[in-house]
Amino acid sequence: MFERVLSFLKDLPGGARARSAEDEARVAAAALLFHVMDADGVRQDVEWERFKQILADAYSISGEELAALARAGEKADDEAVDLYAFTSVLKRSLDADGRKAFVELLWEMVYADGELDELEDNVVWRIAELIGVERRDRIEARRKVAAKLPATKGASGDE
Repeated sequence: MFERVLSFLKDLPGGARARSAEDEARVAAAALLFHVMDADGVRQDVEWERFKQILADAYSISGEELAALARAGEKADDEAVDLYAFTSVLKRSLDADGRKAFVELLWEMVYADGELDELEDNVVWRIAELIGVERRDRIEARRKVAAKLPATKGASGDE
């Protein structure tokens, strides 16, 4: 599966050069963010725009590079059989603080539409577990993101 993702990355501008672990981590992160966005089965424009904004901010990219990463994340998620292929890459690529920050990005994706859906919540829980982020850190990240939003539906409950 990652061979197909890497093949896709080679088609990006400048793709002739060898792809780094950073590129692999970017696609893994994009795939997981996409997976969270798509977990409830309803993709809203506001969610797609937030997905692209998170990628743009996280990786300081724009234009065609951003579009290509968004497409690569979507394609990788569509072809994946589980989350482990992506979470294992991030667990190797990020330190503990980076993994916690990534979980915060996942919550930003969840709340992009202003609602906490139980399917999205469950996906974030599974991803956090797989990348080694403890329950209290996952809950704190959720509260931090929810506190930034006006009257978020479903944001007040604990696990």
